[in-house]
Amino acid sequence: MIRIRRAERGQASEIARLIMMAMTDECCLHFCGAGHGLKDFHRMMSELVERTDTQYSFENTLVAMDGERLAGIAVAYDGGRLHELRRAFINASFQQLGKDNSDIDDETQAGELYLDSLAVIPEYRRQGIALRLIEACRHRASEMGLPHLGLLVDKGNPSGEALYAAAGFRYAGDSQWGGHPMSHLVL
Repeated sequence: MIRIRRAERGQASEIARLIMMAMTDECCLHFCGAGHGLKDFHRMMSELVERTDTQYSFENTLVAMDGERLAGIAVAYDGGRLHELRRAFINASFQQLGKDNSDIDDETQAGELYLDSLAVIPEYRRQGIALRLIEACRHRASEMGLPHLGLLVDKGNPSGEALYAAAGFRYAGDSQWGGHPMSHLVL
């Protein structure tokens, strides 16, 4: 039976892998400097998940657990804190990956709980886990007094768009992130 709960610091490496799955390998490599690859990116992301002052923090993560096994994640944070929380990513990518990512486009804004990363391990897909994680994030947004749950979906990801439409998200505008054209959706 799948249970949704808050993440724990000790799950950082697994959470980082799922964040990278949500981002795609191409996008992860976009944030790496010359000579650095996915292993380097994973190491950096694992360290960021372990911290409490980053957008990718375990404190911003809900996990779907099948017993002791991680089946999926939802990383979401207050969009009004984007610049504050992003500093750690910018500093780490410069120091560890040799790339200045300080010019990243804003992906969210104040007034929404931003669903940064949603991923379900392939063998657990099509079981309603992503919808349960979205609903848990929606509940969290309400608890935080944020009127919207927002996200970006890659315009080249029709299955993602279908999932978010099924969850009730509506189109709120175009965006660009990680070198890709995106749609901003809100619930």
